[in-house]
Amino acid sequence: MLEMTREEFEELVAEALDRIPPELTRLMDNVAVFVEDEPDPTDPELLGLYEGTPLTDRGEWYAGVLPDRITIYRGPTLRMCATREEVVAETEVTVVHDIPSYTSSEGLRLIG
Repeated sequence: MLEMTREEFEELVAEALDRIPPELTRLMDNVAVFVEDEPDPTDPELLGLYEGTPLTDRGEWYAGVLPDRITIYRGPTLRMCATREEVVAETEVTVVHDIPSYTSSEGLRLIG
């Protein structure tokens, strides 16, 4: 398993977010990306999770709400990656896969 501090992992997540194509990042309105150490124990291999109201479900009522969340899980990502570059690539894939959850009414859970 690759070892790194939470701060190092958060830096790699930021790198991955910078690599997401602009046409996808433009879709991300009122959404925040968080890092957690581990997912729920019932789903230990979960790499990322989208929680919120997809764009397609937002109506006139959608104002002044807290941001949607994309959570990246550090533990499962580090267990499946051998290098820092693999962490960046896997995190990028995880966030890109969560964007459809955000833009449609179907949720998506990411499992490695």
